[in-house]
Amino acid sequence: MTEPDYSLAKITVLEFDDSVRKMPGMYFGVGREDPRLATRVLCAVVGHAFHPATRVAASHTPDVIAEITADLVFSVADDQADVLTGRGLPKLGYYDSLLTPERWSSAAAAAVSSQTVVEVWRHGHGFRQSLNGLRPVEPPAEFPAPNGAGTRVAYTLDPAYFGSAVITTDLASLDVHGPHCTNVTGPGRVVLRDLRERSRPHEYRCA
Repeated sequence: MTEPDYSLAKITVLEFDDSVRKMPGMYFGVGREDPRLATRVLCAVVGHAFHPATRVAASHTPDVIAEITADLVFSVADDQADVLTGRGLPKLGYYDSLLTPERWSSAAAAAVSSQTVVEVWRHGHGFRQSLNGLRPVEPPAEFPAPNGAGTRVAYTLDPAYFGSAVITTDLASLDVHGPHCTNVTGPGRVVLRDLRERSRPHEYRCA
């Protein structure tokens, strides 16, 4: 019996953003040809903001606001500023961006975007960075910080990648918890606003 050849020459190591674009189902649950892909990208970012890494915040405690401004354009903001240190300086993550592994879903969404803008602020310190996909166009630059603390990431999903897929207008059908969430109690909330339509924002609150 011939042993399989697992030589190093036959192993391809993908960068994180290349992996996302090649295998979106691993990150968003559906493949590239699925018309739900753009919606699932939105849900992944919102869901992770509401169920963040434990070192960022407890699940169902963040306040999250998502705004959809076009069929492939949306932003997600929350009240956590996890990349800012006590000295008000940012920690850098993927490719020296403001998106760290604690926000891997945000980074995955950036990987399938043509343009991404990240803003983070706390205690009067604010930093903004533009990305081409997930790759920084420039280092983080200071900007006038809003009150409080937060992170906002704005995405323009890559139309060449998504084809005819668009973000749904049926916001009430979106699942911001996911199949692994078994306890939906907490003081946080998610507000989804579709600025493409003059409709009332859809709000999810935990009991």
